[in-house]
Amino acid sequence: MADNRVVQGRMVTPAKLAEIIEGESVMDAEDIEEADRQCPDCGSDVLEVGYMPSVTAFVTGYKCQECDWKAREE
Repeated sequence: MADNRVVQGRMVTPAKLAEIIEGESVMDAEDIEEADRQCPDCGSDVLEVGYMPSVTAFVTGYKCQECDWKAREE
């Protein structure tokens, strides 16, 4: 349960957070961490999760805990 975090009022697992960022299912996700940045839209805290959307790709995704802002880096 320690890996789960609250995002926009809902408890999410690392895989669910990665799906929110990616927009579809992912193969695997690492633990959720606090990102070293604030949301550019609302100024709230941002979470970071590393995940594999496919066998050959690794992405770092970012999601605001309070609003719809999200971003990804390959």
